[in-house]
Amino acid sequence: MQQIAMYIMLFFIYSFLGWLMEVGVFLVTKHKFVNRGFLIGPICPIYGYGCLFIIILLKRYVNEPITLFLMALLICSLLEYITSFLMEKIYKARWWDYSNKKFNINGRVCLENLIPFGLLGMLIMYIINPFLTNLLLKIPNLILYIVVIIFLIGYVVDNVISSVVISSIRKEIKRAEKDQTEEITKRVKAKLNKKGYFSKRIIKAFPNIQTYKELLVKLRENINDKINKKIK
Repeated sequence: MQQIAMYIMLFFIYSFLGWLMEVGVFLVTKHKFVNRGFLIGPICPIYGYGCLFIIILLKRYVNEPITLFLMALLICSLLEYITSFLMEKIYKARWWDYSNKKFNINGRVCLENLIPFGLLGMLIMYIINPFLTNLLLKIPNLILYIVVIIFLIGYVVDNVISSVVISSIRKEIKRAEKDQTEEITKRVKAKLNKKGYFSKRIIKAFPNIQTYKELLVKLRENINDKINKKIK
């Protein structure tokens, strides 16, 4: 029971640290604070899941830093790719896109992010996780369990509310795609910005969101441009 509680706490801690990193990067590059991620609370679960996978699956490679680096890189890249794919299929929208970056795979992952993933995995296994584990072990079990239960309840409530908001985004996308494909995303964003705080938050958190249909149109246009250039 204690081990499970520890893993749950690590999930929330790493999700929070991931949120801090996302917010920090956005703050530096865009010079404004934006609550990043799908959830209302200050967590990005994809980081929590990724770190847990690294901790559980890669502990056997602690004495093999190169292997650890490569495996962390692979795990994080697969998680990002699968998450992007599933979100696109479920909500008919591309939430992030690396198509404009070199050495990308279907715009879902790119080489630019791979090396940081590997380095992050090493940082977690060699420095951050040992520190956090020792810290959590000092907390009495009863207090640990109470905190875990409170966090889990908050997490479930946040997921329910956020799912309702994202479902409304999906409905708006479906309505917009019945019309012409030009500027679908702009029309969707304009409507959602009038719906309230939670819808506005999602749009701000994912400013590069593109509807699936619009994405396909752009892809077809790019292919046609390349074909025309070759013909010329």
